[in-house]
Amino acid sequence: MSEKEQCNHNCAGCAKNCEDRTAESLLKLPHPTSHIKKVIGIVSGKGGVGKSFVTSMLACAMNRKGYRTAVLDADITGPSIPKMFGIHEHAIGTEEGILPVVSKEGVKLISLNVLLESETTPVVWRGPVISGVVTQLWAEVLWRNVDYMFIDMPPGTGDVPLTVYQSIPLDGIIVVTSPQDLVSMIVAKAVNMASALNVPTLALVENMSYLECPDCKKRIEVFGSSKVEAAAKEFSIQTWTKIPIDPSVAAYCDAGKVEELRQNWLDPVIQVIE
Repeated sequence: MSEKEQCNHNCAGCAKNCEDRTAESLLKLPHPTSHIKKVIGIVSGKGGVGKSFVTSMLACAMNRKGYRTAVLDADITGPSIPKMFGIHEHAIGTEEGILPVVSKEGVKLISLNVLLESETTPVVWRGPVISGVVTQLWAEVLWRNVDYMFIDMPPGTGDVPLTVYQSIPLDGIIVVTSPQDLVSMIVAKAVNMASALNVPTLALVENMSYLECPDCKKRIEVFGSSKVEAAAKEFSIQTWTKIPIDPSVAAYCDAGKVEELRQNWLDPVIQVIE
């Protein structure tokens, strides 16, 4: 196999001067003290599908397996990662850069909410400013040694997702969706954007797929029949999984105790990224 065929398009970690480097010239290097092995983006074609929850669950699962794990909350106008982990303190700055906050079980986190004076302060900024903040969270935070970083991306295909794709060397994305009639179109937007920017789609997660009756254990498809398998086949995504509607999950997340959840819904995804 030639060097060209072996290229993973991660110019930030490559010293070769090839013809592809021009297209990737927007990539930003992390802080000189940071060494990040794999970066996975969690994306969705629209909001409200549980993308932040999936991001948190993946980070917790990989952390429990012994990997040094981090989460970059790139959803600047709707940051929810600190709340899920029960973090309310502010990040600390040093002469070198910004230190991420650390969860109870050791997951490193950075989010605009740990940098603002108040968690309820609205972010009334235009796209270019928000995009600049995302690159700062990547390049100016002292991540040190990280095996897996998960980036909670904002929904859609606008300025900020584009900035993440172009500025941060993603190893792949995981698409989160729900069983709605427009699921095919929504997944298509996310997958096609990643493909256009040479980032592979690793897995498809259907959240709120069904509700299990606590008495008879029958599965009730509240939002219609599942389309995840058909969507995965349509877009040649080899790995997919379903997450049910579980009232206890919302209670844990609202209480800042996402690390205490131990469900195995995301095991197929974890096997792919490990």
